[in-house]
Amino acid sequence: MTRILAAITLPLSIVLTILVTIVCSVPIIIAGMVKLLLPVPGIWRKVSIFCNFMMYCWCAGLAALLRLNPHLQWDVEGLEGLSKKNWYLLICNHRSWADIVVLCVLFRKHIPMNKYFLKQQLAWVPFIGLACWALDMPFMKRYSRSYLLRHPDRRGKDVETTRRSCEKFRRYPTTIVNFVEGSRFTHEKRQQTHSPYQHLLPPKAAGIAMAINVLGSQFDKLLNITLCYPNNDRHPFYDMLSGRLTRIVVRVQLEPINEELHGDYVNDKTFKRRFQRWLNTL
Repeated sequence: MTRILAAITLPLSIVLTILVTIVCSVPIIIAGMVKLLLPVPGIWRKVSIFCNFMMYCWCAGLAALLRLNPHLQWDVEGLEGLSKKNWYLLICNHRSWADIVVLCVLFRKHIPMNKYFLKQQLAWVPFIGLACWALDMPFMKRYSRSYLLRHPDRRGKDVETTRRSCEKFRRYPTTIVNFVEGSRFTHEKRQQTHSPYQHLLPPKAAGIAMAINVLGSQFDKLLNITLCYPNNDRHPFYDMLSGRLTRIVVRVQLEPINEELHGDYVNDKTFKRRFQRWLNTL
């Protein structure tokens, strides 16, 4: 019986999720075109407010879809003291595509709309890619070490992309989200990267170091998020769509962003080592 329900729920969830995404992303894309054609600061601000509102509607739509699952339970701690008027840097472990849905749904009423560091490949996903571009989310292109040795001019390009995006976030309260592992966790990746952690990949520090360097004291707090799906650890996103997801556990820790975390991550090797040590302790 459970398999039959899942077989019915899965295509229905996919269709409804696509519909919600299209309905919310098309106005964002149109607004983004307006911002591109009319680069006037006053218009930019109004367009950004509108785009963030439509993203909130998308998050609310996903929340409504999750509520259709009567078996889903949320186990959340640490939402006290958050404000939509503050600037936050949010870091989180990365288990599944479901993580983005969870963060959007859970925090939509507590903090400014999330802005994600995204892989370059997502720019070509229909509707989502253009909507994320209109929302000023930075697209990061990863290069292998061997590629950078052959093309040293590409070194630091992600850092420059981060800097340009973060400059735009000065204008209004923002939550910058970075999955510091840089990729979804799997046991195979853990072995390949020789990770010292049982459930994490080694963190990549450049993105958040640049965000802190650009926005500096404008950040009010660091949100250190830990999430897991204890009953659906193997395929949480599939189980979310098929109505099998039963429990989401989220722990939120507020951390200060001290002055010693501000520095030149690219050129100052001493600061780079100190920043990496700090990140590894979180």
